[in-house]
Amino acid sequence: MLVKWLTHSSRVLPFNTALRSTLIATRFHSSKVQEPPTIQPALTPHILKIVPNTSDIVLLEKQDELLRKKRKLAKETVKLKSFKPISPSLRWLRYPIYPYLHKGKPVRALTVHKNRNGGRNNQGRITVRHRSGRFHKRRIRLVDFYRNSTGKQTVQRIEYDPGRTGHIALLKHNETGQLSYIVACDGLREGDIIESFRRADNETKTNNLIDEVNTIQRGNCLPLDLIPIGTVVHNVGITPVGPAKFCRAAGTYARLLSKLPEKNRAIIRLQSGEHRYVSLKACATIGVVSNIEHQLKSIGKAGRSRWLGRRPSVRGVAMNKCDHPHGGGRGKSKSNKLSMSPWGQLAKGYKTRRGKNQNKMKVKDRPRGKR
Repeated sequence: MLVKWLTHSSRVLPFNTALRSTLIATRFHSSKVQEPPTIQPALTPHILKIVPNTSDIVLLEKQDELLRKKRKLAKETVKLKSFKPISPSLRWLRYPIYPYLHKGKPVRALTVHKNRNGGRNNQGRITVRHRSGRFHKRRIRLVDFYRNSTGKQTVQRIEYDPGRTGHIALLKHNETGQLSYIVACDGLREGDIIESFRRADNETKTNNLIDEVNTIQRGNCLPLDLIPIGTVVHNVGITPVGPAKFCRAAGTYARLLSKLPEKNRAIIRLQSGEHRYVSLKACATIGVVSNIEHQLKSIGKAGRSRWLGRRPSVRGVAMNKCDHPHGGGRGKSKSNKLSMSPWGQLAKGYKTRRGKNQNKMKVKDRPRGKR
Protein backbone atom coordinates (compact mmCIF):
# COMPACT_ATOMS: atom_id res chain seq x y z
CA MET A 1 0.00 0.00 0.00
CA LEU A 2 2.88 2.35 0.75
CA VAL A 3 4.51 1.78 -2.69
CA LYS A 4 1.18 2.20 -4.47
CA TRP A 5 0.52 5.47 -2.64
CA LEU A 6 4.01 6.72 -3.50
CA THR A 7 3.61 5.96 -7.23
CA HIS A 8 0.24 7.62 -7.56
CA SER A 9 1.18 10.65 -5.55
CA SER A 10 2.46 13.53 -7.63
CA ARG A 11 4.04 15.30 -4.71
CA VAL A 12 6.52 12.52 -3.73
CA LEU A 13 7.52 11.15 -7.17
CA PRO A 14 11.26 11.94 -6.68
CA PHE A 15 11.35 9.58 -3.70
CA ASN A 16 10.05 6.63 -5.75
CA THR A 17 13.49 5.71 -7.15
CA ALA A 18 15.09 6.04 -3.72
CA LEU A 19 12.53 3.73 -2.23
CA ARG A 20 13.01 1.21 -5.05
CA SER A 21 16.80 1.19 -4.53
CA THR A 22 16.32 0.68 -0.82
CA LEU A 23 14.08 -2.35 -1.42
CA ILE A 24 16.60 -3.83 -3.87
CA ALA A 25 19.49 -3.41 -1.38
CA THR A 26 17.44 -5.00 1.35
CA ARG A 27 16.63 -7.98 -0.89
CA PHE A 28 20.35 -8.32 -1.84
CA HIS A 29 21.48 -8.45 1.80
CA SER A 30 18.75 -10.84 2.77
CA SER A 31 19.78 -13.24 0.02
CA LYS A 32 23.31 -13.37 1.42
CA VAL A 33 22.53 -14.02 5.09
CA GLN A 34 19.16 -15.37 6.11
CA GLU A 35 18.64 -15.03 9.85
CA PRO A 36 16.05 -17.30 11.41
CA PRO A 37 12.97 -15.44 12.59
CA THR A 38 12.93 -14.81 16.32
CA ILE A 39 9.96 -16.37 18.07
CA GLN A 40 8.71 -14.30 20.97
CA PRO A 41 7.91 -16.48 24.02
CA ALA A 42 4.37 -16.44 25.21
CA LEU A 43 3.72 -14.49 28.40
CA THR A 44 3.02 -16.93 31.19
CA PRO A 45 2.54 -16.37 34.92
CA HIS A 46 5.89 -18.09 35.51
CA ILE A 47 7.70 -15.47 33.38
CA LEU A 48 5.87 -12.60 35.01
CA LYS A 49 6.68 -13.86 38.51
CA ILE A 50 8.83 -11.40 40.48
CA VAL A 51 11.83 -13.17 42.02
CA PRO A 52 13.10 -11.39 45.16
CA ASN A 53 16.75 -10.42 45.22
CA THR A 54 18.31 -12.20 48.19
CA SER A 55 21.92 -11.70 47.17
CA ASP A 56 22.37 -8.72 49.47
CA ILE A 57 20.98 -10.44 52.56
CA VAL A 58 23.54 -10.97 55.29
CA LEU A 59 24.53 -14.55 56.08
CA LEU A 60 23.15 -14.33 59.62
CA GLU A 61 19.77 -13.16 58.32
CA LYS A 62 19.71 -16.06 55.88
CA GLN A 63 20.32 -18.50 58.73
CA ASP A 64 17.51 -16.92 60.76
CA GLU A 65 15.24 -17.22 57.74
CA LEU A 66 16.04 -20.93 57.51
CA LEU A 67 15.22 -21.39 61.19
CA ARG A 68 11.85 -19.68 60.69
CA LYS A 69 11.10 -21.91 57.72
CA LYS A 70 11.92 -24.97 59.80
CA ARG A 71 9.47 -23.81 62.46
CA LYS A 72 6.84 -23.23 59.79
CA LEU A 73 7.33 -26.75 58.44
CA ALA A 74 7.34 -28.30 61.92
CA LYS A 75 3.63 -29.03 61.67
CA GLU A 76 4.35 -31.27 58.68
CA THR A 77 7.40 -33.04 60.10
CA VAL A 78 6.36 -33.69 63.71
CA LYS A 79 3.67 -36.24 64.54
CA LEU A 80 0.78 -34.94 66.59
CA LYS A 81 -1.17 -37.25 68.84
CA SER A 82 -4.93 -36.93 68.36
CA PHE A 83 -7.80 -38.83 69.96
CA LYS A 84 -11.14 -40.19 68.85
CA PRO A 85 -13.70 -37.60 70.02
CA ILE A 86 -15.69 -39.80 72.36
CA SER A 87 -15.99 -36.73 74.62
CA PRO A 88 -15.90 -32.96 73.86
CA SER A 89 -12.62 -32.55 75.74
CA LEU A 90 -10.82 -34.96 73.41
CA ARG A 91 -12.00 -33.42 70.15
CA TRP A 92 -9.37 -30.66 69.98
CA LEU A 93 -6.66 -32.22 72.16
CA ARG A 94 -3.36 -32.32 70.27
CA TYR A 95 0.19 -32.70 71.44
CA PRO A 96 3.44 -33.72 69.72
CA ILE A 97 4.87 -37.19 70.20
CA TYR A 98 8.44 -37.60 71.44
CA PRO A 99 9.45 -41.29 71.40
CA TYR A 100 12.90 -40.52 72.83
CA LEU A 101 11.59 -39.11 76.14
CA HIS A 102 12.14 -41.06 79.35
CA LYS A 103 8.90 -42.67 80.54
CA GLY A 104 9.91 -43.16 84.17
CA LYS A 105 10.21 -40.85 87.15
CA PRO A 106 13.01 -38.30 87.65
CA VAL A 107 15.97 -38.66 89.98
CA ARG A 108 14.49 -38.01 93.42
CA ALA A 109 17.63 -36.37 94.80
CA LEU A 110 17.52 -33.74 92.03
CA THR A 111 13.96 -32.59 92.81
CA VAL A 112 12.38 -30.48 95.54
CA HIS A 113 8.81 -29.94 96.69
CA LYS A 114 6.86 -27.15 95.01
CA ASN A 115 4.96 -24.86 97.35
CA ARG A 116 1.57 -23.67 96.09
CA ASN A 117 0.49 -20.21 97.19
CA GLY A 118 -2.15 -19.32 94.58
CA GLY A 119 -0.47 -16.01 93.75
CA ARG A 120 -0.77 -14.74 97.34
CA ASN A 121 1.89 -13.32 99.63
CA ASN A 122 2.48 -14.00 103.35
CA GLN A 123 -0.43 -11.68 104.21
CA GLY A 124 -2.88 -13.59 102.04
CA ARG A 125 -3.28 -10.83 99.46
CA ILE A 126 -3.22 -11.57 95.74
CA THR A 127 0.00 -10.22 94.27
CA VAL A 128 -0.10 -12.22 91.01
CA ARG A 129 -3.45 -12.41 89.28
CA HIS A 130 -4.90 -15.38 87.40
CA ARG A 131 -3.11 -17.97 89.51
CA SER A 132 -4.87 -20.85 91.27
CA GLY A 133 -3.57 -22.85 94.19
CA ARG A 134 -5.20 -26.19 93.45
CA PHE A 135 -3.45 -27.99 90.61
CA HIS A 136 -1.55 -31.20 90.04
CA LYS A 137 1.32 -32.10 92.31
CA ARG A 138 4.68 -31.26 90.79
CA ARG A 139 8.26 -31.45 91.94
CA ILE A 140 10.75 -28.85 90.80
CA ARG A 141 13.72 -30.28 88.90
CA LEU A 142 16.98 -28.72 90.04
CA VAL A 143 18.48 -27.60 86.72
CA ASP A 144 22.15 -26.61 86.59
CA PHE A 145 22.33 -23.17 84.97
CA TYR A 146 25.94 -22.55 86.06
CA ARG A 147 27.73 -25.43 84.28
CA ASN A 148 30.84 -24.96 86.44
CA SER A 149 31.87 -28.62 86.49
CA THR A 150 34.59 -29.28 83.89
CA GLY A 151 35.21 -32.55 82.14
CA LYS A 152 33.20 -34.72 79.79
CA GLN A 153 29.65 -35.68 80.68
CA THR A 154 27.43 -38.29 79.05
CA VAL A 155 23.73 -37.78 78.41
CA GLN A 156 21.84 -40.53 80.20
CA ARG A 157 18.34 -39.65 79.00
CA ILE A 158 16.01 -36.82 77.90
CA GLU A 159 13.15 -36.14 80.31
CA TYR A 160 9.95 -34.13 80.42
CA ASP A 161 9.89 -31.29 82.93
CA PRO A 162 6.43 -30.15 84.12
CA GLY A 163 7.89 -26.87 85.38
CA ARG A 164 9.16 -25.60 81.99
CA THR A 165 8.33 -25.78 78.31
CA GLY A 166 11.65 -27.24 77.15
CA HIS A 167 12.94 -30.72 77.87
CA ILE A 168 15.80 -31.47 80.26
CA ALA A 169 18.75 -33.85 79.95
CA LEU A 170 20.22 -35.98 82.73
CA LEU A 171 24.03 -35.86 82.67
CA LYS A 172 26.53 -38.17 84.32
CA HIS A 173 30.13 -37.06 84.79
CA ASN A 174 32.54 -39.55 83.22
CA GLU A 175 35.11 -39.22 86.05
CA THR A 176 33.16 -38.44 89.23
CA GLY A 177 29.83 -40.04 88.30
CA GLN A 178 27.89 -37.00 89.54
CA LEU A 179 24.37 -36.57 88.15
CA SER A 180 22.90 -33.23 87.09
CA TYR A 181 20.09 -31.80 84.99
CA ILE A 182 20.52 -29.24 82.21
CA VAL A 183 18.14 -27.72 79.67
CA ALA A 184 18.33 -30.01 76.64
CA CYS A 185 19.09 -28.42 73.30
CA ASP A 186 17.45 -29.48 70.06
CA GLY A 187 18.95 -32.70 68.70
CA LEU A 188 20.59 -33.84 71.96
CA ARG A 189 20.07 -37.56 72.50
CA GLU A 190 21.02 -40.35 74.87
CA GLY A 191 24.69 -41.28 74.66
CA ASP A 192 25.96 -37.88 73.48
CA ILE A 193 29.05 -36.50 75.21
CA ILE A 194 29.09 -32.81 76.06
CA GLU A 195 31.47 -30.63 78.02
CA SER A 196 31.62 -27.29 79.79
CA PHE A 197 34.58 -24.95 79.19
CA ARG A 198 33.39 -22.18 81.47
CA ARG A 199 35.93 -22.66 84.27
CA ALA A 200 39.16 -22.61 82.28
CA ASP A 201 42.48 -22.17 84.10
CA ASN A 202 43.94 -19.68 81.62
CA GLU A 203 43.30 -18.42 78.13
CA THR A 204 46.23 -20.15 76.49
CA LYS A 205 45.17 -23.56 77.74
CA THR A 206 41.63 -22.99 76.60
CA ASN A 207 42.65 -21.76 73.14
CA ASN A 208 44.95 -24.75 72.64
CA LEU A 209 42.13 -27.02 73.72
CA ILE A 210 39.73 -25.41 71.26
CA ASP A 211 42.25 -25.85 68.44
CA GLU A 212 42.56 -29.57 69.17
CA VAL A 213 38.93 -30.65 69.56
CA ASN A 214 35.64 -29.47 68.10
CA THR A 215 34.10 -27.66 71.05
CA ILE A 216 31.57 -25.64 69.06
CA GLN A 217 28.93 -28.34 69.12
CA ARG A 218 25.43 -28.38 70.57
CA GLY A 219 25.19 -28.82 74.30
CA ASN A 220 28.66 -27.47 75.09
CA CYS A 221 28.91 -24.47 77.42
CA LEU A 222 31.57 -21.83 76.73
CA PRO A 223 32.29 -18.20 77.56
CA LEU A 224 31.14 -15.79 74.88
CA ASP A 225 34.71 -14.70 74.09
CA LEU A 226 35.46 -18.24 72.86
CA ILE A 227 32.36 -18.54 70.67
CA PRO A 228 32.58 -17.44 67.00
CA ILE A 229 30.48 -14.47 65.90
CA GLY A 230 27.16 -15.51 64.39
CA THR A 231 26.75 -18.67 66.47
CA VAL A 232 23.26 -19.61 67.70
CA VAL A 233 23.29 -19.99 71.49
CA HIS A 234 20.86 -20.36 74.37
CA ASN A 235 21.03 -20.24 78.19
CA VAL A 236 22.96 -16.98 77.97
CA GLY A 237 24.25 -15.43 81.19
CA ILE A 238 24.72 -11.77 82.07
CA THR A 239 27.72 -11.72 84.43
CA PRO A 240 30.92 -13.82 84.42
CA VAL A 241 29.91 -15.79 87.53
CA GLY A 242 26.12 -15.71 87.30
CA PRO A 243 23.75 -18.37 85.97
CA ALA A 244 22.04 -18.43 82.58
CA LYS A 245 19.20 -15.92 82.31
CA PHE A 246 18.18 -15.52 78.65
CA CYS A 247 16.68 -17.92 76.09
CA ARG A 248 15.67 -20.79 78.35
CA ALA A 249 12.14 -21.47 77.03
CA ALA A 250 11.28 -24.06 74.37
CA GLY A 251 12.53 -23.25 70.87
CA THR A 252 14.24 -20.00 71.84
CA TYR A 253 17.76 -18.94 70.88
CA ALA A 254 20.03 -15.90 70.76
CA ARG A 255 22.68 -14.95 68.25
CA LEU A 256 26.11 -13.53 69.00
CA LEU A 257 26.45 -10.40 66.86
CA SER A 258 29.75 -8.81 67.88
CA LYS A 259 32.44 -8.65 70.55
CA LEU A 260 33.86 -5.54 72.19
CA PRO A 261 37.07 -6.55 74.03
CA GLU A 262 37.86 -2.95 75.00
CA LYS A 263 34.53 -2.77 76.90
CA ASN A 264 34.63 -6.43 78.00
CA ARG A 265 31.16 -6.85 76.52
CA ALA A 266 29.42 -8.74 73.76
CA ILE A 267 26.27 -7.87 71.83
CA ILE A 268 23.61 -10.54 71.39
CA ARG A 269 20.26 -10.48 69.66
CA LEU A 270 17.48 -11.94 71.79
CA GLN A 271 14.36 -13.73 70.62
CA SER A 272 12.33 -10.51 70.73
CA GLY A 273 14.74 -8.78 68.34
CA GLU A 274 16.36 -6.66 71.02
CA HIS A 275 20.14 -6.15 70.90
CA ARG A 276 21.70 -6.25 74.34
CA TYR A 277 25.07 -6.04 76.09
CA VAL A 278 26.28 -8.99 78.16
CA SER A 279 29.63 -9.74 79.69
CA LEU A 280 32.24 -11.22 77.39
CA LYS A 281 33.01 -13.84 80.06
CA ALA A 282 29.35 -14.83 80.53
CA CYS A 283 28.31 -18.39 79.80
CA ALA A 284 26.30 -19.58 76.79
CA THR A 285 25.34 -22.99 75.44
CA ILE A 286 25.53 -23.85 71.76
CA GLY A 287 22.28 -24.65 69.97
CA VAL A 288 18.53 -24.06 70.22
CA VAL A 289 16.38 -25.07 73.19
CA SER A 290 14.54 -28.36 72.63
CA ASN A 291 10.79 -28.91 72.15
CA ILE A 292 10.47 -26.47 69.26
CA GLU A 293 7.01 -27.93 68.51
CA HIS A 294 5.71 -26.78 71.89
CA GLN A 295 3.46 -24.15 70.27
CA LEU A 296 1.66 -26.80 68.23
CA LYS A 297 0.14 -28.24 71.40
CA SER A 298 -3.59 -27.71 71.94
CA ILE A 299 -4.88 -28.35 75.46
CA GLY A 300 -8.41 -29.00 74.20
CA LYS A 301 -10.49 -27.68 77.09
CA ALA A 302 -10.60 -25.00 79.76
CA GLY A 303 -10.27 -27.47 82.61
CA ARG A 304 -6.81 -28.43 81.50
CA SER A 305 -5.77 -24.80 81.99
CA ARG A 306 -6.98 -25.03 85.58
CA TRP A 307 -4.85 -28.13 86.05
CA LEU A 308 -1.87 -26.02 85.01
CA GLY A 309 -2.69 -23.43 87.69
CA ARG A 310 -4.29 -20.78 85.47
CA ARG A 311 -7.44 -19.00 86.55
CA PRO A 312 -9.79 -17.32 84.05
CA SER A 313 -9.06 -13.78 82.90
CA VAL A 314 -12.07 -11.46 82.54
CA ARG A 315 -12.05 -8.71 79.92
CA GLY A 316 -12.17 -5.14 81.11
CA VAL A 317 -15.10 -4.20 78.84
CA ALA A 318 -17.17 -6.91 80.54
CA MET A 319 -16.71 -5.33 84.01
CA ASN A 320 -18.50 -2.53 85.74
CA LYS A 321 -17.26 1.06 85.70
CA CYS A 322 -16.02 0.78 89.28
CA ASP A 323 -13.89 -2.27 88.51
CA HIS A 324 -12.08 -1.27 85.32
CA PRO A 325 -11.52 1.87 83.20
CA HIS A 326 -13.00 0.02 80.19
CA GLY A 327 -16.13 -1.07 82.07
CA GLY A 328 -19.61 0.32 82.12
CA GLY A 329 -21.57 1.96 79.34
CA ARG A 330 -24.14 0.53 77.00
CA GLY A 331 -22.89 -2.05 74.55
CA LYS A 332 -19.42 -3.44 73.96
CA SER A 333 -17.27 -0.33 74.06
CA LYS A 334 -14.40 1.06 76.07
CA SER A 335 -15.53 4.65 75.42
CA ASN A 336 -12.71 5.74 73.10
CA LYS A 337 -10.07 5.03 75.74
CA LEU A 338 -6.61 3.64 75.26
CA SER A 339 -5.93 0.07 76.35
CA MET A 340 -4.90 0.06 79.99
CA SER A 341 -4.75 -2.07 83.11
CA PRO A 342 -7.35 -1.97 85.90
CA TRP A 343 -5.14 0.59 87.65
CA GLY A 344 -4.77 2.92 84.65
CA GLN A 345 -1.36 1.75 83.39
CA LEU A 346 -1.21 2.06 79.59
CA ALA A 347 -0.77 -1.28 77.88
CA LYS A 348 0.23 -0.41 74.29
CA GLY A 349 3.05 1.85 73.16
CA TYR A 350 3.81 3.20 76.63
CA LYS A 351 7.41 2.74 77.79
CA THR A 352 7.53 1.91 81.47
CA ARG A 353 11.25 2.65 81.72
CA ARG A 354 11.79 6.39 81.46
CA GLY A 355 14.45 8.86 82.52
CA LYS A 356 16.85 7.33 85.05
CA ASN A 357 15.16 3.92 84.88
CA GLN A 358 16.21 3.13 81.31
CA ASN A 359 18.04 -0.11 80.63
CA LYS A 360 21.67 0.85 80.03
CA MET A 361 22.53 -2.64 78.73
CA LYS A 362 20.13 -2.32 75.80
CA VAL A 363 21.80 -1.48 72.47
CA LYS A 364 18.77 -1.57 70.17
CA ASP A 365 15.13 -1.81 71.13
CA ARG A 366 12.91 -4.62 69.92
CA PRO A 367 10.65 -3.93 66.91
CA ARG A 368 7.38 -2.37 68.00
CA GLY A 369 4.13 -1.93 66.14
CA LYS A 370 3.44 -3.05 62.60
CA ARG A 371 6.43 -4.02 60.49
